[in-house]
Amino acid sequence: MRNKGKRKIATVDEYLAQFPSYPQRKMGEIRALIKQVAPKATESIRWDMPAYKLKGKPLVYFAGYKIHIGFYPLPSSIEAFKEELYEYQTGKGSIQFSYYKPIPLDLIRRIVEYRMTEIIR
Repeated sequence: MRNKGKRKIATVDEYLAQFPSYPQRKMGEIRALIKQVAPKATESIRWDMPAYKLKGKPLVYFAGYKIHIGFYPLPSSIEAFKEELYEYQTGKGSIQFSYYKPIPLDLIRRIVEYRMTEIIR
């Protein structure tokens, strides 16, 4: 459901606007949490998805798909939280959160905080 081959999306607001209300709301929760936890992070669109950088380094990314949100906190985070991620589909640097289940905001918060400590070190 990402913006493949369509007009160039310049902002996260434009990105979210292309989705129906329910996925849009779920992604909005993740966006708000990232902005709350990392207020100094810069928000942009990279690789056709919302991207957040801190001190010029990648913090996290997310993207909407047909039945899930892809959350991309980089491979180190997947490894650090692997025991808590057992119930989610994961890849080398990605986690899938279903639209049909509550978004684990506390877990996402801790992952973003972890990524911040990696960057600030």
